[in-house]
Amino acid sequence: MNATKKNNSLLTQLFKNNAGLAAILKPGDLVEGIITERGSKKALFDLGRFGIGTVYGVEFMNAAHIIKNLEIGAKITAKVVELDNHDGFVELSLADADRQKSWEELKDLQGQGTIIEVKINGANSGGLVTELNGIKAFIPVSHLATDHYPRVDDGDRNRILDELRKLVGTTMKVKVMDLKPRSNKLILSEREMVEKNSEEVLNKYSVGQVVDGIISGVADFGAFMRFAENPNIEGLIHISELDHKLIENPKEIVKIGDAVKAKIVDLKAGRASLSLKALKPDPWEKVDAKYKEATEVKGTVTRFNPFGAFIGLDPEIQGLIHISEFGGVEEMKKKLTLGESYTFKIESVKPAEKRIILKLKK
Repeated sequence: MNATKKNNSLLTQLFKNNAGLAAILKPGDLVEGIITERGSKKALFDLGRFGIGTVYGVEFMNAAHIIKNLEIGAKITAKVVELDNHDGFVELSLADADRQKSWEELKDLQGQGTIIEVKINGANSGGLVTELNGIKAFIPVSHLATDHYPRVDDGDRNRILDELRKLVGTTMKVKVMDLKPRSNKLILSEREMVEKNSEEVLNKYSVGQVVDGIISGVADFGAFMRFAENPNIEGLIHISELDHKLIENPKEIVKIGDAVKAKIVDLKAGRASLSLKALKPDPWEKVDAKYKEATEVKGTVTRFNPFGAFIGLDPEIQGLIHISEFGGVEEMKKKLTLGESYTFKIESVKPAEKRIILKLKK
C-alpha cells in the first residue's frame, strides 16, 4: 500500500471511530471547506474537523465553472454526497450546494414576505416565466396584478398569450408564493405584493360606501373600476353586479373610460368588490303589480340555455320558460326562434327570487 492510500485509510478509520463527528455530518448537509488542491479531474478541500473533502467525476464537471475561479485557500460551501468514498474522502458537490443555498435563500424571502424585482423572459397561456436566484420561476395569470391581467373578453388562449407576450422584457415586483425544491417548483405572485399595499389604502374605506371611479377594463366576467381619488386602487364589478337584468356581455352596460358611481359590497385581502346594481332601482320590487299569475303576456326570446329559454318581457324584466315544456333543447328550438315574439301565459311570479315562470300559449 502506498503512502497516500495508507494515510487515507488511517483518516477513514479516525473518521469512522469519531462517533461525534459522524452524528453531526451526514449526506445532504452543507459544510464549509477551504480548497487546498485543484487538478484537471478533481479538487480537494480542508473540512477542518471533518477531514478532507473531494469533488471529482461528474460533480467536478458540473462545478468546473465554480472551481476554475477559486484561488487556493478560498473558502466555499459544499454539499455532502458521501461520508466515506473509496479513497477515504468526504465526497462533495459544489453545484448542488449552490442550488441548495439558493432554495434556502428563497425560503427566507418567502418567510419574510420580501418584495423582489424580476425580469420577465418568457410567456405561455398560463402565465409568465422568469428566474430568481438562478432558478426558473413561474407567475400564473391568476397571480398577476390587475394592471397586467390579460383582459380578453372571450377567454381565447391565443389572445391571452398575445397579451402576456407584451410583458416579456419588462420588470415586475413580486413575492415568493410557493416553492418545492424537490419538484423544482417556484411560484411567484405579483398580485400578493399589490394586494398588501392596497390593503393599507383600502382601510380608509368601508362596505356600503359609495365611490366614484372610471371603468378601466372589461372582461367576460365583469368590469374593473379605478377609484377616482386613489387611481392605484382598482375594484371588480362582477357581471352579476352590473345590472338587475340578466346580461351576457358586460359591454352591454359599461365601456372603458366610463365615469361611474359604485357601492362597495365587500373588502377582503386587499381587494374591493363593487356593485353598480346596488345603486339602481330594483324593478323586481314592484314586478307583481305589473305581471299577474294566469295572465297572458307578449315576450321576445333573448337566450337559450340547457334548462330553458329567457324571454324579455320589458327592457328590465325577463321570464323563463323551462325546457320541460318542450322535452329537450332541439324540440325547444323548433318551437321558439331567437329574437321572435310570442304570447305566453304566466305560471308564477316570484319577486324574491327574481323569477317569472312562463308557459307558451297553445
